Amino acid sequence: MDAVVYQIYPRSLRDTSGDGVGDLGGVRRQLDHLAWLGVDALWLSPIFPSPMADHGYDVADYCDVDPVFGTLEELDLLVAEAHERGLKLLLDWVPNHSSDAHPWFVAARSSRDDPKRDWYLWVEGSPDQAPNDWKAAFPPGPAWTWDEGTGAWYYHRYTPQQPDLNWNNPEVEAAMHDTLRFWLDRGVDGFRMDVVHQIGKDMSLVSNPDTAVDGPSDPERNHELVRGIRTVIDAYEGDRVAVGEAYILDVAQVARYVDPAARELHLSFNFLPLWFPWTAADWRKHLDEVLRVYGDLGAWPTWVLGSHDIPRIRTRLGRDDAARSAAVLLLTLRGTVFLYAGDELGLQDAVVPPELVQDPAAFRDGCRAPIPWEPGPDHGWTSATPWLPWPPEADERNAAVLRDDPASILYLVRRTLAARKASPALREGAMALLPEGTGAGATDVVAWERTAGDDRRVVVVSFVAEPRGWDAPEGSGWVVEVSSATEEREGKPFDGLLESHEAVVLRPG
Repeated sequence: MDAVVYQIYPRSLRDTSGDGVGDLGGVRRQLDHLAWLGVDALWLSPIFPSPMADHGYDVADYCDVDPVFGTLEELDLLVAEAHERGLKLLLDWVPNHSSDAHPWFVAARSSRDDPKRDWYLWVEGSPDQAPNDWKAAFPPGPAWTWDEGTGAWYYHRYTPQQPDLNWNNPEVEAAMHDTLRFWLDRGVDGFRMDVVHQIGKDMSLVSNPDTAVDGPSDPERNHELVRGIRTVIDAYEGDRVAVGEAYILDVAQVARYVDPAARELHLSFNFLPLWFPWTAADWRKHLDEVLRVYGDLGAWPTWVLGSHDIPRIRTRLGRDDAARSAAVLLLTLRGTVFLYAGDELGLQDAVVPPELVQDPAAFRDGCRAPIPWEPGPDHGWTSATPWLPWPPEADERNAAVLRDDPASILYLVRRTLAARKASPALREGAMALLPEGTGAGATDVVAWERTAGDDRRVVVVSFVAEPRGWDAPEGSGWVVEVSSATEEREGKPFDGLLESHEAVVLRPG
């Protein structure tokens, strides 16, 4: 539960087959990088067979590997090689919807009398009037598509190529549970579960223009279904984990999914930090809320600052020093941390011209650009043109160059991960916010203490581009263990000053 998980968007990690698309061979090649970096697990965005209308989130077969990524045997080899390095492996499971090319949906739309018809959500009507005003999340438009062959509408939360499954049908629930067992039997350590908060549906077709995009979501039914999923996971030995993408921008509602008493998800993403401003006031308020809500439940939070769905940290913050500070902040919080592949290199979003856009939502390609591992035109990939353009500064900001520079963000992330792993306080300890302090600029700084038995650490983060002073707690001569500004400060007494956008980890002297 105290792990740091490295998210891999497989198309963009590394190509070894020569088609310009990252693959399982590329993931295997980077396992040593992950072990050297110091993460505990890797999560693969979908690798299942798919027509790629939404780059794998439209699944045509839940129990195989798409040829663009490799084979089932290669996936088995990846699991084994990850485990040899002490790394857990999570797959991205997509329970809310399948592809319209999935055999289940092909059968469902073949006839109104087909046994799979009720595996999806159909509404009678006429082709000139959708059942109601529910909207798709993307692309813009209604969440309904008319099926000419059987004369009915089907519901899709996302693209028309992603029809929603009907989890109110026990056969669907059982079949989806079996897909989990297929991978658990092969040694997979768990799943990131895509929009798992949407699988419970209320198809009474109540129209609400203010929440039309939420469609038929039924929270209470959803929690019931998630408890069933947890039962499947718990039947397996070892540290198997269910991680939910419950994209709800409300701390209390997200925390409910990980209430230990309810036995639902082990972990659920907290996405609020992706959206609020990079200010001390916003972070202090959010940390206070998370500590209070999760503390009351006795639950374990998660932290994420980057993913395949949002511009990269350095792009959002616009400064290298702020991105470095964000890395230290992220890796020292109480909870399970998710680190997006390439953020350890401080990558920015690629500039993708309109003619090269791949994303059906039309805004996520920049953060999905291929990762440069080496200098040179191919950056450690094959000579094929990659599926998206390279990110900026790829000749200088790649793993090989940064690995030769102890002052790089790559080494900063590695040192912070090492500090986290060596300290029970940072890894699993309690967390308490410290007072704002006194003096000019004190409100621009957020600090917290982590404790586990006799082990103590203090983390201090400045959110401004000017130097700031901060008074360390009394009773110990505090030493800088990690500094986002310069390695030269590390191992020396803390002088009470923070440089521009500096984050420090302090240990007792």
